[in-house]
Amino acid sequence: MTLLSSFAPATEIYSIDEAFLDFTGMTRTFSLEDYGREIQAAILQKTHLPVGVGIAPTKTLAKIANHAAKTWKKTGGVVDLSDPRRQRKLLALMPVSEVWGIGRRISARLNTMGIRTALDLANAAPATIRKTFGVVTERTLRELNGEPCIELEEVRKVKQQILCSRSFGIKVTDIVTMRKAVCEYAERSAEKLREEKQRCRMIGLFVQTSRHANGPDYANSANISLEYPSCDTRDIINAAMRALDTIWRDGYRYYKAGIILSDFTDSAVTQFDMFATRQPFKNSDELMKTIDTINNSGLGRVWFAGKGSDSGYRMKREMLSPAYTTNFSQLPVVKS
Repeated sequence: MTLLSSFAPATEIYSIDEAFLDFTGMTRTFSLEDYGREIQAAILQKTHLPVGVGIAPTKTLAKIANHAAKTWKKTGGVVDLSDPRRQRKLLALMPVSEVWGIGRRISARLNTMGIRTALDLANAAPATIRKTFGVVTERTLRELNGEPCIELEEVRKVKQQILCSRSFGIKVTDIVTMRKAVCEYAERSAEKLREEKQRCRMIGLFVQTSRHANGPDYANSANISLEYPSCDTRDIINAAMRALDTIWRDGYRYYKAGIILSDFTDSAVTQFDMFATRQPFKNSDELMKTIDTINNSGLGRVWFAGKGSDSGYRMKREMLSPAYTTNFSQLPVVKS
């Protein structure tokens, strides 16, 4: 992504392997298609990864151009849709279901209206689409006609909530095992919170049985408010355990639990109340940073004793696909 950012004044990292570049304001004496091939060649040289490049006046058209670049080998991996005539030619070939932002349900409803291709959607009346599907789908229509409606987001939006939830590999029937699971989820959610450079004041916990299993059904949740914003794992575990004590009921076979963190404040600007009855742990930030550094080093892992060493409650993962994109040890070996 750093390499991509060097090719344009503004960049939006859309996902782990996709980004939007904004060429607005660039003084150029070259064709955009040639520039796209230059970007493609640089990425291949530096990372050994083949990529597709789609160029267009709107983000939706750029996604379509990128789809075409990856689908049709004759393009060489680069498609420039700056020309309106090329736009409409390609839109006529693309099913409306493959348009960015058009989900399966909306696509099915559009088909009943005779809108089957991206070009059909582009030719539809904006007022009708807005009335039937809302403003988001209308923006998609306008973007298909070359009218920019979706701005580039250079700054990643801060999350409003963090959820850590798992289904158990076995039905949990005792509170000791449940405490271990809740402790693990609280620990992971706290790690995510620190990754976002945020602190939270609200910790929520939910537990539930399976609606499809035999036996009594039960689901409940509880929220605990902290006296001060925190990203300290100890605070979050403590609050989660207090929440569990209020909603736990014996006699049920629980299959799922989860932690929800909310009410965030930026870690860099958080102010604490010196008159609060309970104050943050001393050297909390330094300790959490040290724990995160160790856990991210790959040399070992530090965890809180509350979750224990018995992970029998975890979901079975024997059929889990290898993590080819995130774990070097799981990369397939090719011998020639």
